[in-house]
Amino acid sequence: MPIKLHRCPLTFLSSGIDHCYPVQKALDDQGIEYVVVKEPLLPRSRRKDVERLSGQRLLPVIEFEDGTVYREESADMATTIRSGLLDSKRGPLAE
Repeated sequence: MPIKLHRCPLTFLSSGIDHCYPVQKALDDQGIEYVVVKEPLLPRSRRKDVERLSGQRLLPVIEFEDGTVYREESADMATTIRSGLLDSKRGPLAE
């Protein structure tokens, strides 16, 4: 099963406008298989799944196959992905 990219629903926007785009582009550029999970844009309080997974409501969030998640600022996430270090961001499973 591929990883899940939880992102805003504005998939038609590009970098500079959409903070989720650089992460999705980095995944594409690295050939990493993923599924897009479109989360509500606003209000952030509607992002119940994201909050349940990661403990916060900001996007983007990467959910690994084992249920762990990775979240940083999108530019940092894109750098990590392009550096081939995405797997190092798998965290311990939540209790």
